[in-house]
Amino acid sequence: MSDIIQLLPDHVANQIAAGEVVQRPASVVKELLENAIDAQATHIKLIIKEAGKTLIQVIDNGSGMSVTDARLSFERHATSKIKTAEDLFELNTKGFRGEALASIAAIAHVELKTKQEEDEVGTEINIEGSEVISQEVCVTPKGTSISVKNLFYNIPARRNFLKSNAVELRHIIDEFHRVTMAHHSIKFDMYHNGSEIFNLPVSNCRQRIVNIFGGKTNEKLVPVKEETDLVTISGFIGKPEYAKRTRGEQFFFVNNRFIKSAYLNHAVNAAFEGLLKDKAHPSYFIYLTVDPKSIDINIHPTKTEIKFEDEHALYAMLRASIKHSLGQFNVAPVLDFNRDASMDTPYEYKGKTAQTPTIEVDRNFNPFKEEKVSGSGSGSLSGKSHISFKKESAGDWENLYVGLESEMTATKPVENDFSSVEFESAEVTGSLFEPDEKKVGHHTTYQLKKKYIVTTIKSGMVIVNQHRAHQRILYEELLRNITMASAVSQQLLFPLTLSFTKKEIELLTTVKEQLENTGFVFGELSPGEVEITGIPSVTSEKEVAQLLEQLIGDLEDEVPDSGFSQTDLLARSISKSIAVRTGVELASEQQQYMVNSLFACTEPTITPNNKPIFITLTVDEIDKKF
Repeated sequence: MSDIIQLLPDHVANQIAAGEVVQRPASVVKELLENAIDAQATHIKLIIKEAGKTLIQVIDNGSGMSVTDARLSFERHATSKIKTAEDLFELNTKGFRGEALASIAAIAHVELKTKQEEDEVGTEINIEGSEVISQEVCVTPKGTSISVKNLFYNIPARRNFLKSNAVELRHIIDEFHRVTMAHHSIKFDMYHNGSEIFNLPVSNCRQRIVNIFGGKTNEKLVPVKEETDLVTISGFIGKPEYAKRTRGEQFFFVNNRFIKSAYLNHAVNAAFEGLLKDKAHPSYFIYLTVDPKSIDINIHPTKTEIKFEDEHALYAMLRASIKHSLGQFNVAPVLDFNRDASMDTPYEYKGKTAQTPTIEVDRNFNPFKEEKVSGSGSGSLSGKSHISFKKESAGDWENLYVGLESEMTATKPVENDFSSVEFESAEVTGSLFEPDEKKVGHHTTYQLKKKYIVTTIKSGMVIVNQHRAHQRILYEELLRNITMASAVSQQLLFPLTLSFTKKEIELLTTVKEQLENTGFVFGELSPGEVEITGIPSVTSEKEVAQLLEQLIGDLEDEVPDSGFSQTDLLARSISKSIAVRTGVELASEQQQYMVNSLFACTEPTITPNNKPIFITLTVDEIDKKF
């Protein structure tokens, strides 16, 4: 039998590696930005066209590469970051596997221009599908410029899996945020289709966060700082009252590398225990600095997961430091057993000198004398008021009961007899509508535990979940309004201004037309704020912020592309946000209206998320219980 195992060609191996490293345009952006940072660049420019499908270009002013290094950088497992296996546990750089450029070059057209400071001219290399097309001398400034064009041009199946431009751009912006927040000492610029998206100057950590997420973010941040032998914790957490229903503003950085960790996220949530509303998520920007030997980065191709040597101690320290910050800045109540609040000096008495108290005694006062005693001296501390002391005699207490017996035995009725007392009564006027004798005392519905509505049918009884029923009713009403553009809007006396990030405003812009059909009226949409002048009649003003946050979260999670799916998602998200909740007491008229409206729906049995709305119990099923 002949041999069947053979070595794969390099271009096939590179395409297989690209499946791990390059999942979408955002993966290319991450790798190229990290390479520019490792090159000690102080200014990095990112240029995107058509959400990275046509062009991804990163220009930096870093150290650049020599002719040999430029050619070797596209070979598999070629890197300047490590030399031995032990170096994997002392990493202070970003890319270290030597697979990124080789994988990118295998599935795209790549153009590299690079020059070192001491060289007179630079090097230009063009590669298509792992094949070097040309290498020549060029004139270029110091640093490196790398352009990735026509991503997945030779793998049509992978290109077909890419989402719409709006969705892919959101993923690129996410990666851009993660890199720029970890390196606030570097200037970053980002352009998409010729327009500037971000211009982030060199700043401190807090300013970088504010520049990314908008000016209103500054008032939401609470600093966190803790230094131990195991870890140094720094960064910021959001105040509990600004917690969102989405997880968009949650960032962990370990040694300036963005990571995802459900374990550390649980530590943050534990520190916020009792301070957040139901299903609300806190914002945090936490930077952890640990010994590189105590972590293992090389456990995931995208390097977003890290294994810690002592994660239990790290969990406890992170939770304690966040709790300390919440208490230190009066965000959360604290118990201080070393201070008695009753000993604090009142604010209005601060700075005043103490007055010596004076006492005046009435020397003529005798508590054993029966007569009224009045002295010229007074017991008043101020000496301005006059106090009289009197002791009543108790010797004639029998006089109180004289004649009582004769009154009780007298046959003559007593003047204070209440048997003949008459009370006034208000005149009862007729009601506007005559009561219906058939309906008096008869309720067709009943609310159980402020959660279920119980009503009867011919075959038995129906138990309806009030929240799910209202969700179905609103969903179908919103779908009709969006489709027919016939929603009723209530104008606000004072416009409502809400702050959102640029990425969130981009999301709202994609569904702005559908939102207007539901009853929203938008004013000005600036880069950091959204002005709302009208809202749907079924919502209240205080629900608008929560509703839009929920909508943004749903758009990020389900990433719809077609117009119909956006409309459906919009109706589902809004109906879920404003539907009546469990624990709300409904009047019998409201209960009856909800039951009637539910069974008038086209699909009354399930919610928009395919959950059952009601159950039925027939008389036979009830009889079997007895």
